[in-house]
This record gives sequence, C-alpha cells and structure tokens, in this order.
Amino acid sequence: MSAGRHILVTGASRGLGLALVQHYLEQGDTVYGCARSEPALSHERYTHFRFDVTQESDVEALFAEIRARGGRLDALINNAGVAGMNAVALTTLDTARRIIDTNLIGTFLCSRAAIRLLRSSSAGRIVNVTTVAVALRLEGEALYAAAKSGVETFTRIIAREVAPFGITCNAVGPSPVKTRLTESVPEKKIQKFLERQAIHRWGEPADVVNVVDFFLRPESGMVTGQIVYLGGVG
Repeated sequence: MSAGRHILVTGASRGLGLALVQHYLEQGDTVYGCARSEPALSHERYTHFRFDVTQESDVEALFAEIRARGGRLDALINNAGVAGMNAVALTTLDTARRIIDTNLIGTFLCSRAAIRLLRSSSAGRIVNVTTVAVALRLEGEALYAAAKSGVETFTRIIAREVAPFGITCNAVGPSPVKTRLTESVPEKKIQKFLERQAIHRWGEPADVVNVVDFFLRPESGMVTGQIVYLGGVG
C-alpha cells in the first residue's frame, strides 16, 4: 500500500475512527482527525480538530486549516455517526434530528468541502460508513437505518458527480462492532442480529479497515459507487 497520503477521518476520538487513525499512521500517512471530544492519541503526523460535523461553520474552518497546512488531501473517511437504537414510538424529535444530522448531513458537509482538495490528488477517495441495519431492516433502528440509507444513496450519486475529477466514493457497512455505539445494546439483541448474518460473530475494527484499505488503493480507481456490507449481509 502506498504511504505518504494525507487522510481525514471524522469521528476519530474512539472506536472505529480511532482504529482507522492508528492504522494509517502505522502506514506512514499524515492523518487529520476530528471529533467533538479531545484526541485519544498524540503523534507527530496526527492533527486533531475538535468540532461538530453537523455545523457548516465548523466544517469550513476545518478545511480552511487543512488548506493553510499545505492544502493537500488524498482521502476522506466519513466515520462520524450516532445511533438511537430505540423504538420509533419512544424516539424524541431531538434524537431523530441528531441522528440524521450527524450521519447524513455531516457526511454531506464534509464531502462537499473535501472535493476541491481531493481533485488535486492523484487518487482522491471518499469512503462513507453505513451499517448492516439498512439491509437487515433492524427493529429499533429505524432512524439510524434511515439516515444511513440516505448515506448510501448519497454515496452512489456523488460517485457519479466526482468521477470526472478522478475521485471515487464508496461505502462500507460494518456488522456490529464492540464500540461505544453498541455498548448500550442488550447482548441478547446483538446475538439476534448476528444470527441473521452469514458469519455469526462480532465484527472487528480490522475487518472494516481491510475494506477501507481496498477502496483507498490506487489500483481501485475503477471501483466507485459501491456499498460493501460485512458479515454476509445483503
């Protein structure tokens, strides 16, 4: 895998986002990370920005800072997300808006802002994170799955819009991974989810990183507009 890329990971302070940051630092890349919380690591090639992906002014400030630091970006990984994991009848409007804004609007804002920088890369890449909850139509995740379904449609359409600039856009849908996003879900409920997969186990961050690696490879320039679910879901 090529080294020396400049990669931005949203939702980078914990869980899958942190795993992605650590992986690409190990590959020799320069990594930018952002989250609403403080960074979980310190590295000479890592810069952390504390901001909210749902706020247009925050996103614009982030990309202005990246431009000020040299204006180079090779890949954007839209990982920031929140889930409600509750029945529709018990979901408040504030919760619904937070889920949609973080997962869908955040992906839109960061992708839109990244296009200009990615155009200058020899292999510009956008990778969005979706979920198997879309394909499985999981009860209790209606708003989360709806937001991520929007991310998938966004992925397929923006892939066509940015293709003339040499940029690809794809999405990966992890099966349940032990992160803060899933720690509040009862074990029995998780087991029912896993039984609906072809591979009946929890996902690992490395499983997701493997797919992101594939999308980011220079040789994957003909792969765009694709949604890859893990665990044998489809």
